[in-house]
Amino acid sequence: MASPDQDLAPVLDKDGVRLTVDDALATVTLSNPAKRNAQSPALWRALTEAGRLLPGSVRVVVLRGEGKSFSAGLDRQMFTPEGLPGEPTFIDLARRDDAGLDASIAEFQEAFTWWRRNDIVSIAAVQGHAIGAGFQLALACDLRVVADDVQFAMRETSLGLVPDLTGTHPLVGLVGYARALEICATGRFVGAAESVASGLANLAVPGDQLDEAARDLAAALLAAPRDAVVETKALLRGAADRTYDEQRAAERAAQARRLRDLAGVGE
Repeated sequence: MASPDQDLAPVLDKDGVRLTVDDALATVTLSNPAKRNAQSPALWRALTEAGRLLPGSVRVVVLRGEGKSFSAGLDRQMFTPEGLPGEPTFIDLARRDDAGLDASIAEFQEAFTWWRRNDIVSIAAVQGHAIGAGFQLALACDLRVVADDVQFAMRETSLGLVPDLTGTHPLVGLVGYARALEICATGRFVGAAESVASGLANLAVPGDQLDEAARDLAAALLAAPRDAVVETKALLRGAADRTYDEQRAAERAAQARRLRDLAGVGE
């Protein structure tokens, strides 16, 4: 895939992650196609840093992967006894006490959490394989545009593990408990047509149109007033945790803020 951000000086470019910013639009690119954008703790730290480096002007973030695959999941070297240089092995992690192991996983998860911040809307543009950690990174975003060759799969269970990079909550929210359980427990592939039909993806397009489709969606989001989008996202994100009457009250409070702001009488 040609990079839409190749003419911009990167704000961050390290450990397989590149961040560029063009006014209100940021692009985060997984930039190690030779390894099918395999993920590692170093990549997760770079993703976390990218979130912290976003300027306040940014309203929409597009996440994409260079090459044929969005991300083929964890770097296979992590599964070897020696692991990755300078990183704890799975055995090292397992030997930590409860607090230490919990803190390690929580640090990994930080790379997957900031995409749902209320002040931005995030779009994953996904082609080819998005497996395990790659699937969960796509799920971390608010919206997903996929190429017609996309292959989602959650392989953790087949490895004796569970998806622990924040993917279970959005997956259940998008496709429901029964479908989510079947996808995770079997580790099967989910293609483009099923992704759209099940609500996992917003749109599927031919592979050569993926970047353009993501940019078009970003432009449509940027056309709406920022504060209205922020308030609407907060309302929708919180809806599942509120009762019907609580959601009605949240709508009233949000609308009161918007009306006062538009009338120039807000705080």
